[in-house]
Amino acid sequence: MELFHKISKRVLLAVFSFFVIVTITFFLMNLIPGDPFMSEKANAEAQAILRAKYGLDQPIYIQYIKYLQGLFHGDMGNSYVLQKGRAITEIVTESFKVSMRLGAKALCVAILIGVPVGCIAGLWKDKAPDGVIRVISAVGISLPGYVVAAVLMLLLAVQFKVLPVSYNKPGGTIMPMITLALYPTCYLIRLTRSSILEVLNQDYLRTERAKGMSEFVVIFVHALKNSLIPVITYLGPLTASILTGGFVAESVFNVPGLGRYFVSAISARDYTLIMGTTIFYATLIIVMNLVCDILYQIVDPRIKLD
Repeated sequence: MELFHKISKRVLLAVFSFFVIVTITFFLMNLIPGDPFMSEKANAEAQAILRAKYGLDQPIYIQYIKYLQGLFHGDMGNSYVLQKGRAITEIVTESFKVSMRLGAKALCVAILIGVPVGCIAGLWKDKAPDGVIRVISAVGISLPGYVVAAVLMLLLAVQFKVLPVSYNKPGGTIMPMITLALYPTCYLIRLTRSSILEVLNQDYLRTERAKGMSEFVVIFVHALKNSLIPVITYLGPLTASILTGGFVAESVFNVPGLGRYFVSAISARDYTLIMGTTIFYATLIIVMNLVCDILYQIVDPRIKLD
């Protein structure tokens, strides 16, 4: 019952955070100079008619109240520019399916490589494998996403012609997947390494060894379990970010996912699409952080959801 009460408090806090994000995004978006119809090839009178049609000529607080009313009913409006007249919920749902398929593969690669390799680096501290892994992970973290994407495209698609540039062709998901997975993989390696090194120096592991427990059980049951808490913390926002699609990866490789729409909506001043993608992304982050908070209790019951 106590756990349920604490989870309920976290859910209420998540709902409050959601509306704070919606409010801040809405007002900041309207501070951007211009409006969605400035690029329309129409005279001032026609643009004024369009603004009146979509309610953009009304005071900002009236627009905000009307947007919240629609949001309560699951209506995020229609696209103004990029896909005129199409429902935002439909655009977000369709594009997220693409991003999710790509992101899920990249997330699995990051976890399946990052955590084990980080453990190897930690257990082989200051030895040759550790040195090689640390150099590779440092390079992977320092490389910007657009550089990774450009190098992959230049080498694999242009120079050696082993992979297609187009996302829709067979093998077209490999380069964007690598671009998405590289940074989180390298970061997980460093995070897992530092976490397991910290746990290995704890007194309770010396006690377990003194009791005659095998080194395998000490490391892979007790040490690894407790070292996963920082990893779980990072996996919350990482999962939300990678499942919604990397902005760079989707733009460079022309992936029709949510990340590409997020970038193009800002440049086009498509207000409703900006709000829709931001709300979806923020909701996913809030939900994943809530899931991580609950997972803390499973991994380490000593952690309390206060």
